[in-house]
Amino acid sequence: MMKDHEMTDKDTANTTDDVLDGISTLSKADEKIYYASQWQLIVWKFGRHKLALISLILLTMMYIIAFTPGFFAPYLKEERFKGYQMAKPSRVHIFDDGKLQPFIYDVELKMDQETFRMYYEENPEGDKYPIRFFVRGSEKYPLFIFFQSDMHLFGVDEGGPPIMLFGSDGLGRDLFSRIVYGATISMTIGLVGVTISFLLGVILGGLAGYVGGLFDAVVLVIIDLLQTIPQTPLWMTLSAAVPRDIPVAQRYFMMTLVLSLLSWTGLARVVRGRLLAMREEDFALAAKGAGASTFRIVTKHLIPGFTSHLIVSVTLAIPSMILGEVALGFLGLGMQKPAVSWGVLLQDAQNIVAVAHQPWLIIPAAAVILVILLFNFVGDGLRDSADPYVR
Repeated sequence: MMKDHEMTDKDTANTTDDVLDGISTLSKADEKIYYASQWQLIVWKFGRHKLALISLILLTMMYIIAFTPGFFAPYLKEERFKGYQMAKPSRVHIFDDGKLQPFIYDVELKMDQETFRMYYEENPEGDKYPIRFFVRGSEKYPLFIFFQSDMHLFGVDEGGPPIMLFGSDGLGRDLFSRIVYGATISMTIGLVGVTISFLLGVILGGLAGYVGGLFDAVVLVIIDLLQTIPQTPLWMTLSAAVPRDIPVAQRYFMMTLVLSLLSWTGLARVVRGRLLAMREEDFALAAKGAGASTFRIVTKHLIPGFTSHLIVSVTLAIPSMILGEVALGFLGLGMQKPAVSWGVLLQDAQNIVAVAHQPWLIIPAAAVILVILLFNFVGDGLRDSADPYVR
């Protein structure tokens, strides 16, 4: 019995040494993970989500274009080309005599003998106009607000026909350039509006859930009142109340407030409910006992506990606001001409006859769909990365 007992103690000691050696070896290999912060773990896990990562890269590129539209658009948003009204998209030829040299042919105006409708057709027997990169434009545009430039990413030499990748509108303006300029309003209004609604939702919902009492009751009444009113009709009503003759910048600010002040209620209700459940947890009581302020407890201890939900809410709220701006612009209640947004551009697609003959007028809708899909993919990837229970 004594011998068996001695053998057992020896085996236990060896096993303990093996475990300690294994833990020591494992901690050295995974030290980077063990000491990483929550945000570092989210970033590393997000990097393995290929679809979300590609979507984020594409979204970043689109926002770069939205902030510098004059450079990426071949023409200015109000630049007109006489004789090119409702011209169909330019056909780009990639190879010229076996060499990689994109070019376009000159176009000529023709008439359909059956419908007597005028249309544009390229002339293969005419001159070729190569597409150049980093070309000079006819006028200067503001670049990063403080600078002026006339450089465009691509274009054709002076004297050639305009290159219209997405065709032109009824005034002979390049639709591709106007879509690029429209991204400035349609894509940034979502960022600015979500920032305002996110702050309102987190602050009001967080304080209501943690403080409770009369403040909680007042916030709940406001949330219930706003949520009982249909959002889209209320957007339309408030937008119609905004004067039409105000400058573009002021109308942009007013539209941002209209969209954001009605979008914080859902997030505030969720934040309130989560904080009601978490404020009695041991870590929250310990922070309160240590003398931490209410603001610090809410922002440093409670809100990080459901970061994944906040991330998903933000990524889903941005496309919702973009759709709101597009819908209001399409109905004529959002941004007004001469402002250029995707909603304003889609006003030309209200006439079904015009769309039947000029289908390129609905291309701005494709830009909206692309942005919404990219935001949804990024939101899914961020949720999976921030949720510790998703593998």
